[in-house]
Amino acid sequence: MVPVGETFKTKRFDTKLDRMTRAKGGRRSTTRTHRKRGRYIKARPVGRERASDIAFDATLREAAVHQAHRQRRGVAFVIERQDLKKKVRVRRASNLILFVVDASWSMAASERMEATKGAVMSLLVDAYQRRDQVGMIVFQRDRARVVLPPTNSVELAEKALRDIPVGGKTPLSSGLFLAYNVIMAARRRDPETRPIMVLLTDGAGNVSMTGMPAQEEAMRMAELFKHARIRTITINMEHEAFDRGLAKKLARALGGSLYNLPELRADSLVKTVENELVWAK
Repeated sequence: MVPVGETFKTKRFDTKLDRMTRAKGGRRSTTRTHRKRGRYIKARPVGRERASDIAFDATLREAAVHQAHRQRRGVAFVIERQDLKKKVRVRRASNLILFVVDASWSMAASERMEATKGAVMSLLVDAYQRRDQVGMIVFQRDRARVVLPPTNSVELAEKALRDIPVGGKTPLSSGLFLAYNVIMAARRRDPETRPIMVLLTDGAGNVSMTGMPAQEEAMRMAELFKHARIRTITINMEHEAFDRGLAKKLARALGGSLYNLPELRADSLVKTVENELVWAK
């Protein structure tokens, strides 16, 4: 059994503007919204859309340059449909940070698990205030399992993370498949959620779910994340002297970022997640 590593207060961080348009709001990350509640940042042409939430300032400026050529017909100012501008608003959207951790003995599993638990608890303290959720999946022996369903409850996390055994083989593809299902289920429940998977592994799998070679199966599972446009961070846990490049290939198949953390600690892991969220659009 591995204890929870050191926890600490995380600093507040914001992502850049998410270019997708969403209907609901969260707290941490900025995203576009169709709703009339939100901060007005700019205007755009209405086009063929329904004329709602009109940006009157931008509409008047657009119409003003055409007044000399328009027939007034008893009115002082003429506005035509092509002048109409619609407000572009932004709101806050929540993140789902899902840790997926190799709990086999293929690497220094106890140290990795302790640091990951500390990172989860540290992020949860901040997530509780900002509607973000944090979850954790471990894979070992013959399968993967959810040890912490997505939550912002510090109390629930403390109970779930208290006793997690390590050891056994490495069912990497099972961990990826379960993570994909958890994230897609979260998206179905709340399309506003912006998920990111944090995968701690050396990229080597030796247990197959389907009978195909374990490494090939893991790469197939990784491609699901790229096709679904799910953000991913791969933390390469292979020792530099023995690195076979498997984590790098996996990160490429996932379509996400790769980091090497020579000394894995809770604070370095949280910092990596924060930097990635700030960078992501």
